[in-house]
This record gives sequence, C-alpha cells and structure tokens, in this order.
Amino acid sequence: MKSRLINYLIVAFALIALAACQSRQLEQGLKSWAIGPFERPEGVNPIITPQQTTFYCPLTEDTIPWENGDTFNPAAIVKDDTICVLYRAEDQSGHGIGQRTSRIGLAQTTDGLNIIKKAKSPILYPAKDSQEELEWPGGCEDPRVAVTEDGTYVALYTQWNRKQARLAVAHSKDLIHWEKFGPAFKEACNGKFADRFSKSASIVTKLKDGKLVVTKVNGKYLMYWGEKGVYAATSEDLINWEPLVDENQELIPLASPRKGYFDSALTECGPPAVLTDQGIVLIYNGKNKAGSEGDTTYTANAYCAGQFLFDKEDPYKVLDRLDTPFLIPEAAFEKSGQYPAGTVFVEGLVYHQNKWFLYYGCADSRVAVVVSKKNIQ
Repeated sequence: MKSRLINYLIVAFALIALAACQSRQLEQGLKSWAIGPFERPEGVNPIITPQQTTFYCPLTEDTIPWENGDTFNPAAIVKDDTICVLYRAEDQSGHGIGQRTSRIGLAQTTDGLNIIKKAKSPILYPAKDSQEELEWPGGCEDPRVAVTEDGTYVALYTQWNRKQARLAVAHSKDLIHWEKFGPAFKEACNGKFADRFSKSASIVTKLKDGKLVVTKVNGKYLMYWGEKGVYAATSEDLINWEPLVDENQELIPLASPRKGYFDSALTECGPPAVLTDQGIVLIYNGKNKAGSEGDTTYTANAYCAGQFLFDKEDPYKVLDRLDTPFLIPEAAFEKSGQYPAGTVFVEGLVYHQNKWFLYYGCADSRVAVVVSKKNIQ
C-alpha cells in the first residue's frame, strides 16, 4: 500500500510539473517544435557587468581599461564541464552606439548561472595583424561560437572599422588563442560580397552525447545569417562561406520582417541553430518597428526573441515561425543602458546538465541568462 501511494505521488508531481511547463509554453507562445519555455533564474541576473580590468592594447600602445563601458551580446559554449561565455565588452573611448572599441572577453561558469572566473585580458580583439584595417578602431563585436566534433571552436563575429560591418571567422583549440581568417565571404562569387555589409551568423549544430556540435546538412556546413532578413550560406571548411544566391548572384532571402509583428523591423539571427527530428530551429532577434507597421503590444524599437523552424531536408524552406516572442525585455537592466527601448539580444545557447541555457545582451549594457529544462528530439 505504501509503495503504491508513493507511485501515485510521483505521477501526481510529474503531471503538475508537465502542466506548469505547458502553461509556460503557452505564455511564451511556443509550439511543440520550439526550444523552451525559458525561465529567469531568481537573484542571478545580470551575470556579467562592466569592470575596470586593464590590458595592454597593441594598437594604442598603452595599458587601458577594456570593459569599463558596457558588457553585452554573449556567445556561449561548453568546454569540458564548464560553460564559457564569450561576451562583447566596450571601453569608454567614444560616445554613442558603435563609437567605442569592442573586444571579446571570456567568463566561465560551472552551474550556468554564477560566474566563477573571468579572463583578465580580452581573447579576441583588434591587433597589429592581417585584420587590423577591418577591425580598428571599432573592434570585434557580437560573437556566435560553435564547436566541431574534433574540438575546434568556430567563432563568427562582426568586424567593425566604423566604416563597414563584415562577418568574420576565427578558429581556436582552447578559446584563448584564436586564428583570424578574415571576412567569411571574401572569396564568394569572385569577391562580390567581400566588402558588403554582413553580420549575425548561426551555424547549424546538433545534440550529440549531450553536447551541441557543428553538423553538416546535405553534405555541407550550413549557417543562417543576416540582420534585415535571414539568408543562408554553406562551407566545406568552416572558413570560406558561399552565400545562397540566385542566377544573378543576388542574395536569396529565406525570411523577412513582418508588418504588424514584433519582428517588423529586423529578423537578426541569434545563437547556433539546432537540428532536431522536427527540423532546424533558429532562434533570432526581432526588432519591433515604431509606428503603425509594428506591434503595439511591445515597445517601439524593442528587441524581442523569436524562433523559426526550417525543413531539415530543404534547409532553405521555412516550415513555421512563432507569432509572438518567447523572451521580451522586462527587467530594469533590460530597458536601460545604451538602448533604453529594451533589448534581450540572444546569441549564446548551450545544453548543459540536462538544461538549456540561453545567454543574451541586455540593452547593449549587461549580460543575462534564462534556463529551460525541456528536452528536444
């Protein structure tokens, strides 16, 4: 009798937990294929804030504080049993968005919530190297990071010289020392896209042995990229990328902003996409257009997070899309700082200890995290 009662209680608690999860899914407008629902952990955020840490800058030839302006827009990756958060840090060398120098720092957490260690110096930054002309004085911005099965870390980040933004590639074996390869599209279409505006790339990954790793789709590496629309590109070597183009070598948009929705101004690709049994899930950042063309439910110009589902057999085909965001600016630090309209800018997604951890930038000023316990197939 006692064992039967215990079994009843276990089933009851499981049903209660399932109901709570389904309730949160409905609140966040999630569909069965989507990753989530996500919850804000209490008393944790923001997890990374500006510091007065200094390092010797090879370009200014001086010891400077490199993360005393703002810290935001993080990538994330699991290394051994530790989550490594690669965040964008700005100094105070200028005034206004895009007018300071950005460098990428490294923070570590074992539980996904509490930072236990930070690198004293940036790990990816403008230097006297082959990319100086493309990265100085604006810097290295907004990384997304994924890892191959053989342990090569692939960073896709924005080079910003205050003239043109370019999507760039760097590889590392330890997350500390990086080899820069320059613009992702420098060789594509005989150099046609080498100097065009490009940013925000999400390499397709899959869960293997409880860890997200880079995977091929139809025999090639695949990434979704873009800010004002979602585009695609493929690669044989994770260095040189060929964007999807038509017969006139013009980019083919796979998805675009929608009038009257939270993503009416921008659909900017977020963390590495995830290949599942139901398709390829791409989490993205939607910007709400001001005025009648936006969604008045949300603040004008606010960034909220959405999700796409792409066909895994035809990865250029959108199967579904969330009509409402699953993450919106709520906390004070998500609606202040450099971007008071509100920003939850998602860039880092990892699977760790049977949970999803999603790291995001808050108002271009802080780093925060949300957590989900829902498994996906």
